[in-house]
Amino acid sequence: MKRREFMSGLSSVPALLAESGAAQTSGGSTSLFDGKSLDGWTVQHGPQSAFYVQDGAIVVHESSGFPTWLRSARQYENFDFQGEFFIQGWIDSGIYFHAPEHGRNTWVGMQMKIFQQRDEKPRSNSMGSIFPVIEPLKVNVKDKEWNDFRILMDWPSLRIWINGELIQNLNVESRPELKYRMRRGYLGLASLSYPIRFRNLRIRELPDKENWQVLYDGPADLGKWFVSEGKPHFAALDQVLWADGTGHLATKEKFRDFELRMYVRAVKDHNSGVLFRTSGQGLAGRHYEIQLHNVEESHYPTGSLYYFKRSVYPKIEPEKWFPFHLIVQDRHCMVEINGDTVMEYDELENLDEGNIELQAHRQGYWTEFKQIRVKRL
Repeated sequence: MKRREFMSGLSSVPALLAESGAAQTSGGSTSLFDGKSLDGWTVQHGPQSAFYVQDGAIVVHESSGFPTWLRSARQYENFDFQGEFFIQGWIDSGIYFHAPEHGRNTWVGMQMKIFQQRDEKPRSNSMGSIFPVIEPLKVNVKDKEWNDFRILMDWPSLRIWINGELIQNLNVESRPELKYRMRRGYLGLASLSYPIRFRNLRIRELPDKENWQVLYDGPADLGKWFVSEGKPHFAALDQVLWADGTGHLATKEKFRDFELRMYVRAVKDHNSGVLFRTSGQGLAGRHYEIQLHNVEESHYPTGSLYYFKRSVYPKIEPEKWFPFHLIVQDRHCMVEINGDTVMEYDELENLDEGNIELQAHRQGYWTEFKQIRVKRL
């Protein structure tokens, strides 16, 4: 593993990502399944035997189960994703989109539910729902037959068809349950131990709309930061920014209203934080702090706005990556951890722009950050 200490002079080389298992089809679409192998897909959180290919279809093995899933090689923002699935008898599964690299697919990204029951009154867990929060317009599913699906995501518009019938027609930003979900992520097939089959998977990419600013992706990005307090030990370990106490690293650029996303991982009993609207002087200056402290009964656990509001503690496993999402706009701030809103506060008094700071607050207890992104609002 390559390592770079903060303030050392080293440049990074961009990584080139290859798309495997994909071939161009008619109409500008790209095939995501060759009918013979799982090239271009990887099994997550389960054995390789959880998914297999038979008679030109991807099949879920009955011995596999949640949270095992099959993940696309690439991430997508806006797209037209089409394919077919076969239902026979009791089947429970789903199609993930905008799924995160780490964390809960259904709550950080989205899931279209696949279920064999043809409910007369659509529910939030029916076939075609944005599970488990938005019911479909109609339940349209055929037993012992191939069903075709189409998911057209062009943020904020989300439309879904099953067997040629429109069953979802949403403005995602008008739905509180969905408006803060990830806007780019993986496609995936869910395993709930039922032998569902998928075939003819293809995608047509649509233009990106998001404009995120990279704060850290690798060693070269350390030039965007400065030490604002103490003598912290921050090290660039390729895509991971490793921190040990005590002190702060601050962005050189200032932000007032913004959305911040990243992944965080920490050792048990660590103490860290994310500061915003600071004067660039750490705790000694003007600041607000979102606590990163994975101790359930602590005074201010992870997600809390320190001094102002305690979070609803999100259960976090030590040394396991979780998605962190912070939104700051005018007097409002909101924190999501792994897809759960754990804290909202509407009485911010400091409305000036300021630095964003990462805190290392306990010597010998490391915290790691990666894929740090910010977007001005």
